[in-house]
Amino acid sequence: MTATTQNRTGSAGLESADTDGSAHSGGSRLRIWIDGRVVDTPDEARVSALDHGLVVGDGVFEALKVTAAGPFAVQRHLDRMTRSARALGLPDPDHQTVRSAIEAVLAGREWAEGKIRITYTGGHGPLGSQAAYGPQTLIVAAEPREVSPAITTIATAPWRRNEHGALTGVKSTSYAENVRGLAYAHHHGASEAIFLNTAGNVCEGSGTNVFCVYGDRVVTPPLSAGPLAGITRELLLEWCAIEEADLTPTEAAQADEVFLTSSMRDVQAVRRWDELEYGAPGRITTQLAAEFARHSSDLIDP
Repeated sequence: MTATTQNRTGSAGLESADTDGSAHSGGSRLRIWIDGRVVDTPDEARVSALDHGLVVGDGVFEALKVTAAGPFAVQRHLDRMTRSARALGLPDPDHQTVRSAIEAVLAGREWAEGKIRITYTGGHGPLGSQAAYGPQTLIVAAEPREVSPAITTIATAPWRRNEHGALTGVKSTSYAENVRGLAYAHHHGASEAIFLNTAGNVCEGSGTNVFCVYGDRVVTPPLSAGPLAGITRELLLEWCAIEEADLTPTEAAQADEVFLTSSMRDVQAVRRWDELEYGAPGRITTQLAAEFARHSSDLIDP
């Protein structure tokens, strides 16, 4: 690794632009399924002011990419959504209904690369933290996206993840902590914030998993460290030789390469982490990115 000290300008610049792949398209290119019907504008897709997903964040979600071949890894995302729903005490979402909604919002699309957001909440509930009454709310939305760049920069957030919390490992709609972390990263000229956990070890990004490379050895924090079980992370662990181990900030700083994974970023090399710089993309990151691209192009629903 080449490590140099770099002065921060405090200006986000180009690297503060959203890199989750969302095109912010709106209009007729955005399609939303809600209550069994498809609408083309957000104003037509309304939920109750008493929806528990709005009132207390009692809901879960999934975001998955769409390519020319179709939506990627749908079943894995549905399985994770079910695990998240069970963790919140919500009934299992109906997978076939979600799949039908995905087909509906993608029907007749004029774009190849896109994003699907699936939101599932407790539905109507009290103005407090008691259980929702239901029935549950399901929303599936799709829009085109710009493919994420191959290289990015990251910044360490000043807040810690609780690896023992009730929402650890749950992809909950209670996402304000991530919103704040991402804003911090943008303010510091980065596209992603990296959180440590309460033990002081590397945990995850606001919407990504983190990997460090030491020679030919690739390491990512274990789920016991508190990160979300990312779908791209899961597939890389199945397809490639990668270790799970706790990483201290000092150990992470000694890495030869660092990369992120997520459903929108795939395998994304890190050029700068705070003041540390890397020759990105490195050899191993390039190999793993190619391996992931090869497997994912062969298997649309691995």
